[in-house]
Amino acid sequence: MNPNVSEVLGEKAYAQLEEIPEKVDIVDVFRRSEAVPEIVDAAIHIGARAVWMQEGVSHEAAAAKARRAGLLVVMDTCILKFHHRLLAKARK
Repeated sequence: MNPNVSEVLGEKAYAQLEEIPEKVDIVDVFRRSEAVPEIVDAAIHIGARAVWMQEGVSHEAAAAKARRAGLLVVMDTCILKFHHRLLAKARK
């Protein structure tokens, strides 16, 4: 979802989560923290399984709402760095 562009790296971008035709598992948030409540509401609405807020992004009230709705919530963590840490542990 990107409200500012229609295409990213050759892939269609959607202005709203509700426009995405496929099932969304993880909503990865690269927006300012004040945008998180609206994104969490949309993630709950579409039945996403998780909301992941990138480094520097957090919103405690929205996170609590997402958790109450049954979503996994991660805040202030880069998903790529987390993935690399998991891979490094798996290789040991």
